[in-house]
Amino acid sequence: MKNIFGGLQWAVFLIASSIAAPIAIASIFEMGTTDTALFLQRTMFVLGIACLVQAFIGHRMPINEGPAGLWWGIFIVYAGLVGVMYSTMEESLQALQSGLVYSGILFIVFAYTGLVDKLKTLFTPTITFVYLLLLVLQICESIIAGLLGIVSEGDPVDVTILFGSLLVILLTFFFMSHQVPWISRYSVLFAIAAGWFIFWVLGKSSKPAIVSESLISFPKILVFGPLTWDTGMFVTALFLTVLLLANMMASIRVMESLLKNAFSIKVPDRVKQASAASGINHILAGLFSSIGPVPISGAAGFVSATKTPALRPFILGGLIIVLISFFPTLMAILASLPVAVAYAVIFALFTKMVEMAFVELENEKNRQHSYKVAAFGLMTGIGIMFISPKSMANLPSVVAATLSNGLITGTILAIIVEQVLYIRKR
Repeated sequence: MKNIFGGLQWAVFLIASSIAAPIAIASIFEMGTTDTALFLQRTMFVLGIACLVQAFIGHRMPINEGPAGLWWGIFIVYAGLVGVMYSTMEESLQALQSGLVYSGILFIVFAYTGLVDKLKTLFTPTITFVYLLLLVLQICESIIAGLLGIVSEGDPVDVTILFGSLLVILLTFFFMSHQVPWISRYSVLFAIAAGWFIFWVLGKSSKPAIVSESLISFPKILVFGPLTWDTGMFVTALFLTVLLLANMMASIRVMESLLKNAFSIKVPDRVKQASAASGINHILAGLFSSIGPVPISGAAGFVSATKTPALRPFILGGLIIVLISFFPTLMAILASLPVAVAYAVIFALFTKMVEMAFVELENEKNRQHSYKVAAFGLMTGIGIMFISPKSMANLPSVVAATLSNGLITGTILAIIVEQVLYIRKR
């Protein structure tokens, strides 16, 4: 029973933290209601499978997979190339699904050529500190906007949604810090259920959309057409895979640190296997015409808050996601979760991420060194977050996707600065 409730909680958390990306991308590519629902179905199916692949043959840690922010950025860039490089939306999406397969193959190649092992040494406690802080800062704008009921720029604050959001945040912290172990263990599940009820009472919950008349619907493959060779897309996928490897490494490093410090669990080094598993997951994402997945660092906040480091509930959560994706009605119900509820729970979980960032900094013996590295990384990363991605539109696609992502750019600069300092010291 404990594993069942734990698995359900993981499933709800995975959906709540991943549902925004496929809906936003579907909107950018002007998909209809049915196509959007099917795109969401395929994405959730791939994410569920990706969790299972990592649990069985990858890193073997409770780190859920979510839509990669870098791929999200590339999708946005390629939507803007319609009419320039590609004649239709379908042609652009066909190139993207092919790019996911290229990336998957590159992940596997990098895993067995030693690049992954070299990258791992770069993620020192200082770099992990910079990465975690930038991760929290990057998502803060979306979280606060969601809590205030702001959907698009210029929308007025919805006082009712704000009131409901504050109640959900307080309830989440209450459940997380409860004296009774089983309540704190399932705090996210209780918080989302209570939040959904609160927003229903406030009249701010929406009815599920009818997306299919059939009870069961299996995800289809190569929806946007057969795989094609696209040289520009291959170059983009090459650079993107290296960046995604760094992202994956950071997520693994954060979870390893949490399991070791908070739960006294020693995790074997399985970075090479994790990279190969990410390759399989990207190939699946391309074949099922969805978004490229990546291990999510926010999983550490979830595990810390719920005190559930066990792998069994995580595996069950992945299975639940896969099964749910076969039932369009269930997907529609879960997709109707009020956005403010998801953001309120994520707000509470990300406070744990801030705590972990400063714990990482305490592990660094040379603080002056850390402060210099962090200054460069944080100033650059935060500064880029204030620049509109539209300003990068005239740059090559991979450069635009990277420079418009403050998290990746700030982390890369911090790594470069730290390595330069090490060289000077030697």
